Parts: sequence; C-alpha cells; structure tokens
Amino acid sequence: MGTKSVLVVAAALVRAPANEPRRVLLAQRPAGKEMGLLWEFPGGKVEEGETPEQALVRELKEELAIDVDPSTLAPLTFASHSYTSGTRKPFHLLMPLYACVDGWTGEPVGAEGQAVEWVTADSLDEYEYPPADIPLLRSVRALLSEGR
Repeated sequence: MGTKSVLVVAAALVRAPANEPRRVLLAQRPAGKEMGLLWEFPGGKVEEGETPEQALVRELKEELAIDVDPSTLAPLTFASHSYTSGTRKPFHLLMPLYACVDGWTGEPVGAEGQAVEWVTADSLDEYEYPPADIPLLRSVRALLSEGR
C-alpha cells in the first residue's frame, strides 16, 4: 500500500491597482493545525464530485468570505510534494495554484480567524511557508512583476 495522495487547490489572489505594486494575499495557518503559523496561499481540499475550480471557489468563500468568478481563475503552476515527517501520517500533496487577478467581490478577511496579509513580490521571502508552497513562489513573484 502506497502513500495517500491528496489533491488540494490554492489561489494566488492578486490585487493589481494602477500605478501601485501588485500584491498577493497570504493566509496564516492557525496555531493548532499542522504546520501552524506558517503562511500559505489560500485554498483547500477538492471534495468528491468537485472540479478543482469549484473547490477553490467554495474554499475561498469559506476561508475569506469572498465570491470568486470562476472564469477569472487561470492555472499558474503546481506543487508536488511528499510529506513524510512532521505530519500525523505521510502523504503526497498535489496542489495546482491558480492565478486570480482582481477576480472576486468582497474584501478578503480571515473568516476562520486566520491572519491574512497583502504582500508585494519584494517581501515574499519575509514569510515562512509549508515546504510544498516554497516552489510556487517563483511563479507568484513573476505574476506580481507583470505590468511594472
């Protein structure tokens, strides 16, 4: 029996105001959860019967109290990472990351009590991330640098 695979979707929610640097939203994992207090791109598990896009729209509504237009979700990159230590059970994470540039209504807030911050490309390295999120930073940095 092999390691369990888990499909999780995440979003690089980007604000792109005219004449200002683009910013991406980071959410902090709650202290009591695995990898607590690390920063990540918001999202969550894909439930049975959902497409990744449907799951992401649902998760962003639950986590951030925003309504995302599914047509604004664009695949950006993905992470494939095996967690073999520091978790209750080893598992393999497959995580597509979607870009969403100004494609939501509402103001993102930590609806589950988590901290959220808008971050520029220059300050992405100031945060600690779960191991699977680290390879995503290169593509997010490039997305934030567009339109400069």
